[in-house]
Amino acid sequence: MTAQREAGPPHAGTSNARPPAAEPSIAVPSNPGPSNAGPPASGHNGGPPLQDDPDAAWRLWCWRRAHKRAWSAPREVALRRLARAEELGMTYR
Repeated sequence: MTAQREAGPPHAGTSNARPPAAEPSIAVPSNPGPSNAGPPASGHNGGPPLQDDPDAAWRLWCWRRAHKRAWSAPREVALRRLARAEELGMTYR
């Protein structure tokens, strides 16, 4: 004869017991529409902002100031570049 087991979950209390499989928490639609189409395609930059930026003027002023400071060389650097250009037979403008 076959031995009968006690009623209860299989493998209860053993080291091989596994928790029950969890149900997926996100429902995936069978036919995704435009509202859930996913990330934009490659090469898409998102387009321009849809509302005006209140800090745009301040950022533009900061950018222009930083740009001017980055591209203006001190007098010593300009003189050194001028001397090197003259050595090479070129003009520095």
